Amino acid sequence: MKKILEVISEEMKKAFRAAGYDGELGKVTASNRPDLCEYQCNGAMAGAKRYKKAPIMIAQEVAKALGGSGVFEEVDAVPPGFLNLKISPVFLQEYLNGMVQNEKFGLEMPEKAKKIMLDYGGPNVAKPLHVGHLRSAIIGESVKRIARYAGHEVIGDIHLGDWGLQMGLIITELKERKPELIYFDENFSGEYPKEAPFTIAELEEIYPTASGKSKEDSAYKEKAMDATFKLQSGVRGYRALWEHIIRVSVADLKKNYNKLNVEFDLWKGESDVHDLIPQMVEEMKAGGHAYISEGALVVDVKEETDTKEIPPCMILKSDGASLYNTTDLATIKERMEKYRPDKIIYVVDKRQELYFEQVFRCARKTGLVPPETELKFLGFGTMNGKDGKPFKTREGGVMRLEYLIDEINEVMYGKIIQNRSVPDKEARQTAQVVALSAVKYGDLSNQASKDYIFDIDRFTSSEGDTGPYILYTLVRIKSILSKYKEAGGQMEKAVLHPACGEPEKALMLELAGFIGMMENAYEETAPHKVCAYIYDIANAFNRFYHETKILAEEDETKKEGWIALLLLTRDVLETCIDLLGFSAPERM
Repeated sequence: MKKILEVISEEMKKAFRAAGYDGELGKVTASNRPDLCEYQCNGAMAGAKRYKKAPIMIAQEVAKALGGSGVFEEVDAVPPGFLNLKISPVFLQEYLNGMVQNEKFGLEMPEKAKKIMLDYGGPNVAKPLHVGHLRSAIIGESVKRIARYAGHEVIGDIHLGDWGLQMGLIITELKERKPELIYFDENFSGEYPKEAPFTIAELEEIYPTASGKSKEDSAYKEKAMDATFKLQSGVRGYRALWEHIIRVSVADLKKNYNKLNVEFDLWKGESDVHDLIPQMVEEMKAGGHAYISEGALVVDVKEETDTKEIPPCMILKSDGASLYNTTDLATIKERMEKYRPDKIIYVVDKRQELYFEQVFRCARKTGLVPPETELKFLGFGTMNGKDGKPFKTREGGVMRLEYLIDEINEVMYGKIIQNRSVPDKEARQTAQVVALSAVKYGDLSNQASKDYIFDIDRFTSSEGDTGPYILYTLVRIKSILSKYKEAGGQMEKAVLHPACGEPEKALMLELAGFIGMMENAYEETAPHKVCAYIYDIANAFNRFYHETKILAEEDETKKEGWIALLLLTRDVLETCIDLLGFSAPERM
């Protein structure tokens, strides 16, 4: 199906041509004065100079040409030359019927689906998830779902930080605490234990301790660097310990990401490409791209059109050690060779924009990606506390993600049991569902690149532009439909009718914008557009609900039409919140 704006614009273009003017002048936009009209066309203003005619005269001629149109109910030419448009209720009903009858509400699938790799998550396996990981997970998950719904193949990769000095630090601290472990016996040739010699709780304490020691004790840091070298060189005991670290950490990561309803297709990390680096470096040298500068191996990535300095991309340090750049480039190499994506999207803190600009340019210059492969940096802003500074615990530390989730769950649970009497188990389950909507909607309703204030009280409110408000609206719709069914109503027989009142028509108009919204959300990698759309739908529905006695209506035909409208509203809202990565309870 075509976007409703596209259908309306085509009708307007026909009218311009019928009146003797260029059809391209017939572009239609949503009205910026909804009190006057639903849509508007300013083409007469643009055509006045070209045709040496007063814009109001052009507008009047076009309005006359639209006299028999089935698309418009009203067309008004108003000085100095605007065309104010109101849609025909019959046309609108027919358009929505098309949405009901078509898969994905008429959203057209691409002729050729793109293969998209999405890099989001990026946790360090040495430490637990904290609030700094929240935005990447939430935004990335929604971007993935939107792209899949739009008909594309998407592969989500968490890209673990699992191979650097942090691993050497953990191993060094373990050796200091438990030197008797067989992993440190270079003569041991048997099978290593299947069980890790530490718990997740111990692991979470070991790394910060080791990190602190290395900053104060140069000898300790030297030991950690040596342990890192031994690990990366393939020493058996160190590799076995590393595998334990990965297993224990990943199990915990999966548990916490599951609480956020976030799933990854690949659980790859820096370690997966370690062995690819030597060959990649040699190819960069052989291609004449990489050269030695002040002892380090670098690739120039500046361009003549640059207005600011872009430093060279460092591939190897003077001691031959690799960097994050090296690992990210090797990852691009692996992804291109293994998956051949049309597009790779990185969901990362916006403060890393320059870094990724260097990496992307280096990847292109050295031939790791062909010109037609898109590399996109989706940088997100910081999540701040009410003081405007990065979100912290009350003690001033970085808050663990699971603690934040638990805190919001408790706030929601308190609100649920305060408002009504429900079994504790149900209240807990409902609280988790609604709390997730509060967190995700609170984040995603902001443009990704913008910083925002994380305000638990506002995000968990059932009023205003919040996740709980959207869910309350959806639950209200479900409740009406359930009551209708209990009273003997047959929802499968309900069909849409032309709107008989302004609130009903306003809701129908909002629903009709689905295809256009989806195309924009996908093309612009913008989950906030989904949020804005469903907020407008929720507002339109609640106005319609408060001004219409749906179940008390005696005219069965009219009631059936309203039930059909509620069914479409429910389905659209459920689809959209799934794209955002949360769901609705049956009742609240």
